[in-house]
Amino acid sequence: MDFDEYQKQANETAIYPVRYSLLYPALGLAGEAGEVAEKVKKIIRDDKDIESERKNIARELGDVLWYVSAVARDIGYTLGGIADLNIEKLQSRKERGKLQGSGDNR
Repeated sequence: MDFDEYQKQANETAIYPVRYSLLYPALGLAGEAGEVAEKVKKIIRDDKDIESERKNIARELGDVLWYVSAVARDIGYTLGGIADLNIEKLQSRKERGKLQGSGDNR
């Protein structure tokens, strides 16, 4: 599945008040990213093998993707457009030798 098809299907499950467009999914994105970090933290804390948590982390990443999709939609972008912008930025940094360190344009 490509990004734009995912976004189309994900949008069908986006149920939140229009007055909270952008705010609701941005807060959800922060929460879900925190859940990914929490899973990884517990692997470290409990000295677990990552294999035991791979699928759980993948599920949380799916939730992150859903919220990224919703934020993108709420600011008028497709996920494909966001991906294109990111690759352009990364390619520019690579060409200018700015991939390492603190990069630029932050």
